[in-house]
Amino acid sequence: MKTMLITGASRGIGAASAILAARNGYAVAVNYRRNKTAADKVVEHIHSIGGKAIAIQADVGIAHDILRLFSTVDSHFGKLHCLVNNAGMLEHQKRFIDLDYERFQRMIHSNLLGPFLCCQEAIKRMSTRFGGEGGTIVNVSSIASRTGAPFEYTDYAASKGALDTLTVGLSKELAAEGIRVNAVRPAFIDTDIHADGGEPGRIDRVKGNIPLKRGGTPEEVAEAILWLASEKSSFSTGIFIDVAGGYS
Repeated sequence: MKTMLITGASRGIGAASAILAARNGYAVAVNYRRNKTAADKVVEHIHSIGGKAIAIQADVGIAHDILRLFSTVDSHFGKLHCLVNNAGMLEHQKRFIDLDYERFQRMIHSNLLGPFLCCQEAIKRMSTRFGGEGGTIVNVSSIASRTGAPFEYTDYAASKGALDTLTVGLSKELAAEGIRVNAVRPAFIDTDIHADGGEPGRIDRVKGNIPLKRGGTPEEVAEAILWLASEKSSFSTGIFIDVAGGYS
């Protein structure tokens, strides 16, 4: 049985991906930062369908938490075959000129430095260069990396743009070491992240500008993540799947 680690898997896209991964035969490490109750519910759901999973608390914006997270995966599952960098943060909508230094720091630590360090730890375990069996990394970016999210989340968009660049660079650097690196770019997905941004009903406001005229579901993003994580995408690396209802 292959093992998948999903950061930020207690809710939304991460939770949907954890459940779908279990249905596809993966043992799942369900990472969470604060909401233990929600993470435990994801694990209970996976157990109820005959899957294997554990919940692991760690803040992926903190280096020593990341080391503990991967050490726990090692001790519980033995091997790692896929990392999904899903954890990330969004703060209230503001114009760029009104963003402060502390917010920039939080955004970069959570949305870029966290995935950066998680990738390093995953590579140490999966790369054939280090005696691993190979594997996959799937980064959860955002369509904001392409649009820039003006007047709302330019800091978030910039962090996701950097994550896109990391995806491309790692895909080329790790191709000969048995690791494929790809990303999904969701947008307008019906999750709690819009409340984090200060506008829970954001999808209703903007859906008229979405070609498919609706928001997406976490499960629809999860399908793209699992395809990239699996051998079904075995000849794909360095690619991006936009799950955004045709918006660009």
